[in-house]
Amino acid sequence: MNQPFDLTQINLSMAQENQYEVAVLPIGAIEAHNRHLPYGQDFFHTSEVARRCVRQAWEATQKVLLLPALPYGVDSNLMDFPLVMHVRQSTLDALVRDLALSLVHHGIKKMVLLNGHGGNDFKPLIRQLQFEQPLHLFLINWWQVGSDRYHEIFEKVDDHAGELETSVALHLFPELVQTKNAGNGQARPFRFEALNKGWAYTSRQFSKLNDHCAVGDPSKASAEKGKRYLQVICQRITEFLIELANSPLDEDFPYQNREPRGNR
Repeated sequence: MNQPFDLTQINLSMAQENQYEVAVLPIGAIEAHNRHLPYGQDFFHTSEVARRCVRQAWEATQKVLLLPALPYGVDSNLMDFPLVMHVRQSTLDALVRDLALSLVHHGIKKMVLLNGHGGNDFKPLIRQLQFEQPLHLFLINWWQVGSDRYHEIFEKVDDHAGELETSVALHLFPELVQTKNAGNGQARPFRFEALNKGWAYTSRQFSKLNDHCAVGDPSKASAEKGKRYLQVICQRITEFLIELANSPLDEDFPYQNREPRGNR
């Protein structure tokens, strides 16, 4: 059965009949995630989060469209691990730009980038595109959406291939998780306090952190934790998509409307 919210499943008749207001583009990466998670981790979970949220938003509005997910991401700092696939941010930006221009051509002026990989950085592109085009771009890093609820579900904040990602994987695709192979996720700290405290930044070379490309302990992960976290973030993302689809593109968008001058 055709899904009217999925661009890969609609046909011309459906495209002509429906008036889409918002397009959602999931973006992942293909990279090592400790020894127990699949290289497609970021692609799989981001695609599923996007599908769940767009489906629910479509059911509420009939205005939200799911674009096919981009599988590749910026992985230059993980390339010491075999078969990690890396594209430059400029390459990724060029592809997102072309897709955004296609949407504008077809009258869709609200676009959401649902990002599932920490190495992807779209903020400069969003600023530039919104300056150049009649387009409103929004970025959601899905794993951060429920950060205020994190300690209610997980035991310790992690970074890469730890408790959160392993829990999500155990819920969504347990057949691809080999927990017996997992490393402990302990990573070497920087020698500089400024970097460890986060007020100075440098790119991390993951092969110098440990030998299994992980930052975070997966041992406390469970499918139930993954399910609970996904429920939190999917509800929030869905509500945002519904609000975005129903909000008119007036001169104040996306800000609250200004009061008439006589009321000030």
